[in-house]
Amino acid sequence: MSTNFVVTTDQTFVADVDQRMGVVLVDFWAEWCAPCKSLLPVLGEIADVYAGEAAVVKINADENKEIAGRLQVRGLPTLILFKDGIEQERVLGMTSKTRIAALLDKYLEV
Repeated sequence: MSTNFVVTTDQTFVADVDQRMGVVLVDFWAEWCAPCKSLLPVLGEIADVYAGEAAVVKINADENKEIAGRLQVRGLPTLILFKDGIEQERVLGMTSKTRIAALLDKYLEV
């Protein structure tokens, strides 16, 4: 797993995401979710490439139901992009490294 991931919880989400300035990509995942496991190496590459520019935050949706509920996460994996603590876009399900990079680039250029 990439060392550039931030792992957050219901208790630390406000500091890790809501109050963080800049671009933050949050990955809602669960241990039983096969597409989540397939997405892990892709997110690892993204975290490494964008280190210092954008944060990649992982949150286990099964263990952190308060945040998953607050953000109305209905399926896994769900990627939510925040800029300056405000949700901008979300991607549901398996997606490509190219699509994730394009999403990050879109908000990093603004």
